[in-house]
Amino acid sequence: MQQYDTNPELERRLFNKLLDVLIKAGLILALVITCYGIFSPFLTLMLWALILAVTLYPAHQKLAARLGQRQGRAATLLVLCGIVLIVLPTIWLTSSLADTITGFIHAMKENSLQIPLPAESVANWPVIGKKVYGIWHQAATDLPAFIQSMQPKIGNIAKTALGMVASMGTGMLQFIVSFAVAGIIMTYGLPGQQSARAISARIMGEDRGDEFATLCTATIRAVAQGVIGVAFIQAIMLGLVMAIAGIPAAGLLALFALILGIAQIPAAVIFIPCLIYIWSSGDYATAPAIAYSVLLVISGLADNVLKPLLLGRGVDAPMPIILLGALGGMVSSGILGMFVGATLLAIGYQIFMAWVAGHHLTPLAGKPAQLDDRTETTDSGNAS
Repeated sequence: MQQYDTNPELERRLFNKLLDVLIKAGLILALVITCYGIFSPFLTLMLWALILAVTLYPAHQKLAARLGQRQGRAATLLVLCGIVLIVLPTIWLTSSLADTITGFIHAMKENSLQIPLPAESVANWPVIGKKVYGIWHQAATDLPAFIQSMQPKIGNIAKTALGMVASMGTGMLQFIVSFAVAGIIMTYGLPGQQSARAISARIMGEDRGDEFATLCTATIRAVAQGVIGVAFIQAIMLGLVMAIAGIPAAGLLALFALILGIAQIPAAVIFIPCLIYIWSSGDYATAPAIAYSVLLVISGLADNVLKPLLLGRGVDAPMPIILLGALGGMVSSGILGMFVGATLLAIGYQIFMAWVAGHHLTPLAGKPAQLDDRTETTDSGNAS
């Protein structure tokens, strides 16, 4: 067997070099973990602020141009308008949702909840008809016994519902703070553009750094404006009309409308039952019933007008990706996580498809960079 001479001095130097690299890598890893632990409570807030800043930056630049390029004043005015037009109605609807849940729980505890008897046709429903009829009939005829038999499940549902309302309140407070942080990010848009492009170039290389930044910016805008923005605005409009009309559980219905809007399910699922309630309850005079019906129809069909205005040339990420991101984000981080999750998962999908495509940083589904022309893309990078 051939013997190889070893140089002890060379081995010692290599060992010292390797040990030096490992120590430095360990210190860097410890620093990263420590920084993440410190920053993690603010991660969702900062991500949402960044999404808002990227989405609203073109509007901020137009407003700043009208104000003589006063970036700070334009950002302040945009944040105040956003709080008045979005946050205040949302707080009202959240309060309505909390009142609905607490009122329902109180009525169950006081045995004052009235449940109508089921129709005989319910028992003829396929597969589940007899079971649904039996549960419904027991709840209508002997509510205390039904509550007693369902007590563990009802208690868990009530805790979950109240926890969701509390999460929505916390999320709304975070939204206000993130809106203010987004205003600061928009004010310092040029340094933000330079930093974003430098980070992109470091990650993806000099040749593809700008394409990567453009892809992220375009995807954030497409999802935030075209999907989440439209669903959010429509849900607020429907919720306000339902609350003014006195329809029960207006806040809860508005939340359902938001989820359905993100899933691209027509809002008719929500407003048609409301129309039936208005005209069949007998609690409304003819003129108010007509007025509320018109407002509900307008609000329910508003997405047909909002989508062409906000969606641009479309969202390249499939709707199931956006829906899963929204629902997963809501489960992990509350109502605010719904928006962050949908946007981040859409970005991740676009980047993954770009990697699959290989040669160019352009996903197979389309080219989100087409959402902006070159001039607007340059400005949009300021907040990315």
